Amino acid sequence: MSAGYSADEMMSVAAARALGDGMSCFVGIGLPSKAANLARRAHAPNLTLIYESGCLGAKPSRLPLSIGDGELADTADAVISVPEVFNYWLQPGRIDVGFLGAAQLDKFGNINTTVIGSDYHDPKVRLPGAGGAPEIAASCGEVFIVLRQNPRAFVEKVDFVTSFGHGTGKGDREKLGLPGQGPTLVVTDLGLLRPDPETAELTLTQLHPGVDLDSAIAATGWKLKVSDDLETTPAPTEQELTLLRDLEKASA
Repeated sequence: MSAGYSADEMMSVAAARALGDGMSCFVGIGLPSKAANLARRAHAPNLTLIYESGCLGAKPSRLPLSIGDGELADTADAVISVPEVFNYWLQPGRIDVGFLGAAQLDKFGNINTTVIGSDYHDPKVRLPGAGGAPEIAASCGEVFIVLRQNPRAFVEKVDFVTSFGHGTGKGDREKLGLPGQGPTLVVTDLGLLRPDPETAELTLTQLHPGVDLDSAIAATGWKLKVSDDLETTPAPTEQELTLLRDLEKASA
């Protein structure tokens, strides 16, 4: 990675670029929130950020610490009840993009944020759990996932399916009657992955500058499919880096 920016900065910028002006985005805390707030500052001033706590059109001056951070309510266009967020906005398909993180992700975009280990009742690690992520994954128009790429996170099969991606392949979402497209983009610190149109298996379509293909393959816990038209992600601009660093500085 270039000395001018870090791998995490490249990931945040690449994730932010995926969000267009005028979209509505259901935002998770952490990396998704950083990317969404950067997008609103950099190129999408009319991006509507929706948080699970009921804050619609939040415009935080810093990164929120949680969905209950008062900064979200103070800067929102409206604050509604949590049931209304899900029953009126999310489930009827009124939100364009759900932006999620993960502890584990498999090759079909299924997410685990529940337990690590084969025994649910006695896991190696018990994670924070689902929250609203399963419904976000089911009902948003599409889902973007952002996380760091390594074999521990990118696994052949998740230990627990918290949020449904593409199941075991194309067509599984339709069989379950899920209205959203599911994961259409995965942004990592190494590159971008998108589902194959025929199989729905995640395929590497872009590598970030300075990342070699062997590194991406080694960081993936399954036999990674690589696009025949593999591209290089454009490096962050000075403006993007300045806005990102100012956002992080305000949150320190």
